[in-house]
Amino acid sequence: MTRDDLTGDDSAITDLTRDGGYLEYSKASNPLASGAIPAIPIIQFPASIHASGPSQILPLDISEQLRCSAPASSASLLASFVRIRAGEHLATPNRATSHLFYALRGTGVMRFGEQEISYRQGDLVTLPCGQDIIHSATEETVFYWVNDEPLMRYLGVTPSHPQFEPTLYAHAQSRQSLEEAAADPLAAQRSRISVLLTNTHFPQTLTITHVLWAMLGILPVGANQLPHAHKSVALDLILECEPGCYTMVSEKVDADGNLINPVKVPWESGGAFITPPGWWHSHHNESGKPAYLMPIQDAGLHTYLRTLDIQFHRSNVV
Repeated sequence: MTRDDLTGDDSAITDLTRDGGYLEYSKASNPLASGAIPAIPIIQFPASIHASGPSQILPLDISEQLRCSAPASSASLLASFVRIRAGEHLATPNRATSHLFYALRGTGVMRFGEQEISYRQGDLVTLPCGQDIIHSATEETVFYWVNDEPLMRYLGVTPSHPQFEPTLYAHAQSRQSLEEAAADPLAAQRSRISVLLTNTHFPQTLTITHVLWAMLGILPVGANQLPHAHKSVALDLILECEPGCYTMVSEKVDADGNLINPVKVPWESGGAFITPPGWWHSHHNESGKPAYLMPIQDAGLHTYLRTLDIQFHRSNVV
């Protein structure tokens, strides 16, 4: 069909123009502010979700709030608890480019195609697309699983080319790296004490996969972190804490960097919560023991797109 064919009452005109439309700029330039697209909520998922029950996948699903048709924890990511009883096995579907499994507890073997990866509590494994993923638990196991399946669904694509190799971040090595960061004489001057988990396949983004970003952090006793914000969503996992640890979250800050009408999100060991993209937040420890956390974000993608825009208030440190 040529442009000249689109004349008169030809039905082709109706077919080709039916879905098109026009909106004045001010009515369409900010769908989030207008409510056309819903905001990502602040929401908690307690550890009781995975405390008992059969072997199963437990999605941290906010698809109803996001008005999307399949499970999602944000516009681009899906987080789930995966519970596997001792002596049993469970398959997790591979419909994403990036999978991150953190073993909250348990031991066993993870099979990725023909490859076997032994895991124990505190280990983290990243897997690409391309193979089935089957977990066999020798002890009762709970994983925190994050993948980018919602992003694939939105793009209408099926991942076909692995961007990295299966990678294990062993608990002992991860904690040693964190202890070294905490022992650095300059640690007290930094905005946080943490290590970022990286992969040599991604020298530009310095992230754990090309889409996912993961941080292992310690929140010392008495810590009151300064507020910060970033355009990536944070699916926050609390590894260990005592009562008295919490995050304050607010959409806005005042001129001095103070949170305006913040929401308090108490921490719980083995629990998770969502910090919306672009919102200001700070972490606090009023308990008597250090706390450990692992935020997982879609910041690998945002870093590559140059849109992460992490900001700090009242501080010149990083």
